[in-house]
Amino acid sequence: MARRALKLASWTSMALAASGFYLYSNKYLDPNDFGAVRVGRAVATTAVISYDYFTCLRSVPYGSEEYLQLRSKVHLRSARRLCELCCANRGTFIKVGQHLGALDYLLPEEYTSTLKVLHSQAPQSSMQEVRQVIREDLGKEVLVLAVKQLFPEFEFMWLVDEAKKNLPLELDFLSEGRNAEKVAQMLKHFDFLKIPRIYWELSTKRVLLMEFVDGGQVNDRGYMERNKIDVSEVSRHLGKIYSEMIFVNGFVHCDPHPGNVLVRKHPGTGKAEVILLDHGLYQVLTEEFRLDYCHLWQSLIWMDMKKVKKYSQRLGAGELYPLFACMLTARSWNSVNRGISQAPVTAAEESEIRDNAANYLPQISQLLSHVPRQMLLIFKTNDLLRGIEAVLGTRASASSFLNMSRCCIRALASHKKKNTCSFFRRTQISFSEAFNLWQINLHEFILSVKGLRLANWVLALLCWLFPASH
Repeated sequence: MARRALKLASWTSMALAASGFYLYSNKYLDPNDFGAVRVGRAVATTAVISYDYFTCLRSVPYGSEEYLQLRSKVHLRSARRLCELCCANRGTFIKVGQHLGALDYLLPEEYTSTLKVLHSQAPQSSMQEVRQVIREDLGKEVLVLAVKQLFPEFEFMWLVDEAKKNLPLELDFLSEGRNAEKVAQMLKHFDFLKIPRIYWELSTKRVLLMEFVDGGQVNDRGYMERNKIDVSEVSRHLGKIYSEMIFVNGFVHCDPHPGNVLVRKHPGTGKAEVILLDHGLYQVLTEEFRLDYCHLWQSLIWMDMKKVKKYSQRLGAGELYPLFACMLTARSWNSVNRGISQAPVTAAEESEIRDNAANYLPQISQLLSHVPRQMLLIFKTNDLLRGIEAVLGTRASASSFLNMSRCCIRALASHKKKNTCSFFRRTQISFSEAFNLWQINLHEFILSVKGLRLANWVLALLCWLFPASH
């Protein structure tokens, strides 16, 4: 177990290093501006964390009370070191740290609770640093190749390509403003979604002025309880928003960490409202990818394992399709086979996923290097959403899967109707779509009745066991 913990810590640190060290040039005298300094800092942090795990856990009996207490302390020390590394190196290290801080379902609590500070209290950059980021040359492949030689089983050259493509987009505030307005128009039928207004007359490529909207972070259960906001309703809203983006429109907000998703009571209606911030990074899905992804999720939800294999392989998973399905759903392979909508995530399953994460990192790395580039940001988005659901206690709810299935049915039907000229065929597709949606509505109604009946049974049992005294 010490070896596994050491491996997980090492890969986590190296992922931070690989994701961030090529992002800054050496145009200023501040040592932080030298890429080599960032690399050295990341490598040193990796070494210290690895040594800490190795020396502290190797002589303690695995599974003992002493082992668990000691491991928790090492986790906490390591998480603090990673957080310090992110704050010192900034840039993409902050982005990766924010992502890791949202993986409550995957990483130990000591890591996620420590790294959560990066969601709302990340270090600020000076104007000099901002100008440097805008001007910098991203040609640091030589360093990436050097690290690749040290860790040949971890393929991460794709990180360079993705950073080159995405960083300029995130730094173009006019593009961010256009994204915000596009998604606001696209999802205007959702009265529970708030996209802050853009003040174009006061915005430029480097300055974006938006409407100020106040709210609590989406993972702040205390805020929701104090303001009487229904946690399950918030989770359903978030699922509807992202299902519509991914399956129906193919235009996806790809940075939903808790600092970018706020909740509040609507000033007028008093109902729960989701506020979506930071529209710099969106993924535009090709039609072929979007439709294959729809088919894959339909297959996962309805336990069609032949189609799970078929569409996973169409999306680049090859023979690693079981791992692909597990990564996509954040469930074990046994749960995928039994049906991800059939049973909630158990503590034993969460423990299994955490324990196996380090062992499969080389395969995960290989898979990520072969799937379509569109899939990388979808994975990131899924991870962040699963993390939010884990905190809210709504993971793997039947309602979220039914909403996804509705969007898949609509998307696939729309594609079929668009590609046929026959009125009879279009009518047939429309009837089939309506019937499938009716089936889902009926299934949801039956589930709600069962839930209500169970609640009534429990209430009746409690009244019988503890009759009111008069």
